[in-house]
Amino acid sequence: MTLPVALTIAGSDSGAGAGIQADLKTFAALGVYGVTVITAITAQNTVGVRAVQEIDLDVIGAQLDAVAEDFPIGALKTGMLSSAAIIEIVAAGIQRHRLGPLVVDPVMIAKSGDRLLREDAVDALRRRLLPLAHVVTPNIPEAEVLAARAIRTRDDRLAAAHAIMELGAQAVVIKGGHSQDDPIVDLLVDSQGVHEYRAARIVTTSTHGTGCTFSAAITAGLAIGLDLPRAVAEARDYLSRALASAPGLGHGHGPLNHFPALQEAHAHH
Repeated sequence: MTLPVALTIAGSDSGAGAGIQADLKTFAALGVYGVTVITAITAQNTVGVRAVQEIDLDVIGAQLDAVAEDFPIGALKTGMLSSAAIIEIVAAGIQRHRLGPLVVDPVMIAKSGDRLLREDAVDALRRRLLPLAHVVTPNIPEAEVLAARAIRTRDDRLAAAHAIMELGAQAVVIKGGHSQDDPIVDLLVDSQGVHEYRAARIVTTSTHGTGCTFSAAITAGLAIGLDLPRAVAEARDYLSRALASAPGLGHGHGPLNHFPALQEAHAHH
């Protein structure tokens, strides 16, 4: 029995609720071995982002080459890619090593409201990365930017998803967390049609890293060999459990509990 391998290409979060740290914990929780390419180091906690240092392009490329040449990568995700140049080198590396399936989490803004994607990078994301994507996982504000249209209704969401697919992505999950809906409805749009996932809205301020965690969980599912609708369903379930048992750390938007099964096991003793 070989352990499936998943790769995350993203930024480091010193508070460990989002980014590379959230991705590695999610992969581990779901039984997948995680490898990483770090694109930026952020100085951040649950309250905000204080500093960002982008990693040198050649070092990003070297990380990607190192993991791709040595590990059987079953699936991968991208998270924070803050500049057009970083997107370019990552896209080139993914193509060079023929990596996939690719989950693109189009991270633009931190939970604290801090911008994580420069304006010039949005075009690069659309042009270079979306055509390589097996699935893109925007929240509503991110979907509005990628599709260049306002989203108010369910039909708006579907239209935005189709616009993103026209840019080359094979499928899109438009997450419902930023709407006022309860239950939350996440929509997966692919060539087969529309799949709906409903989850009770959990009232909590511990929402730091939800997008990273959800996209990492989808990536883990794909690495294990699940099809996309099933991977999204499992990721949605995992996210709900991680939110419901969030530890309440930090003074702002706190982290999730990435090991809800351990919590659940302790509760039974």
